[in-house]
Amino acid sequence: MDWLAGGVLALGLLLLACGLLPAHAAGSAMQRIAPLLAFLGTVIVLAELTTAAEVFDVVAARVARAGRGSYARLFVLCVVFASVTTITLNLDTTAVLLTPVMLALAVRVGIAAVPLAMTTVWLANTASLLLPVSNLTNLLAADRVALSPTGLAARMWAPQLASVLVTMGCLWLFYWRRGRRGADVYVPPVAPRPRDPVLFRVCALACTGFLLAILVDAVALWVASAAATALAVVAFAVRRRSVLRLSLVPWRLLVLVPGLFLVVETVNVHGLHELLARAVGTDGGTAGAFRAAAVGGGLANVLNNLPVYLAGEAAVPLGNHQQLLALLIGTNVGSVITPWASLATLLWFERCHAQGVRVSLGRFMATGAVLAAGALAASVAALVATGAA
Repeated sequence: MDWLAGGVLALGLLLLACGLLPAHAAGSAMQRIAPLLAFLGTVIVLAELTTAAEVFDVVAARVARAGRGSYARLFVLCVVFASVTTITLNLDTTAVLLTPVMLALAVRVGIAAVPLAMTTVWLANTASLLLPVSNLTNLLAADRVALSPTGLAARMWAPQLASVLVTMGCLWLFYWRRGRRGADVYVPPVAPRPRDPVLFRVCALACTGFLLAILVDAVALWVASAAATALAVVAFAVRRRSVLRLSLVPWRLLVLVPGLFLVVETVNVHGLHELLARAVGTDGGTAGAFRAAAVGGGLANVLNNLPVYLAGEAAVPLGNHQQLLALLIGTNVGSVITPWASLATLLWFERCHAQGVRVSLGRFMATGAVLAAGALAASVAALVATGAA
């Protein structure tokens, strides 16, 4: 990730210096992502301090105890946990706050961390179709096709269900089956006791407050994360000052995201919209839906799902609602192959790296390609089938 972050930023600055990216376009892009960077910088620190306060250990132990020693039951619990978190909150929250829970759960249960980590990152993306709050792209799509939250849910429940079911199948095949985990049962852990109950309660309160605040439309995401992080920082400054250090700040991510947006903005200035208009086409029927989803998913893995959806939305004819929703499926569900395809995946990689969990990039991309193809096809088929019903 270090070479990727530095390389992408260097490329973006080079494009700006060479004049391929106009200064006004770069300035506009940086202005748009400033709140996003503030959110990233604060929410990662919140996750680090909450981990140090052992909040995630306690949550993980409770999930493991609910599984009662059965891997199959634990698998279903983890899938439901990750899916509900993504649907009701948003995929970035799943990546930031649920990843440490899953990694702590692996330690508590005594199994490999990668199956639990992959459950989090895949469902953060593939379970983000149902509600406007689940993904920023959903908010944009719901506004474009004039759907209320219940209206979007009524239209997307079948694609969401199909996507989660395919994800479950791929998770079990590639990461959870006995050959991967090495046992049939596990011993449920005892309930842990935090070393510092005060820090535990304060950080648990900070996380709960953050989760509640992001449900309020009037509260900006970065404001909610900054307030929660400030509370945790004050608590650690009083109780355990040694934990507070500059390395808590996700410098790698704060370098990568601006570089990524500079590169994407350059591509956009030089004809991304026209490229998408030709690739997506104007067919509002079944073939057009599958084509839009494939183009959205493919380009999301080359660039990033948010700018690709924005450019693709402008390329889809106004009346082609099914085609637009298929594009949404492609950019949400299909963005599981490359690390930069979605912000949630970048956040997940950062959390895994911080906790010493290494995921093979080759295996990540190979299995992600299978998931993307299967989940995208099943979701679009469900969209078309329920739309025709």
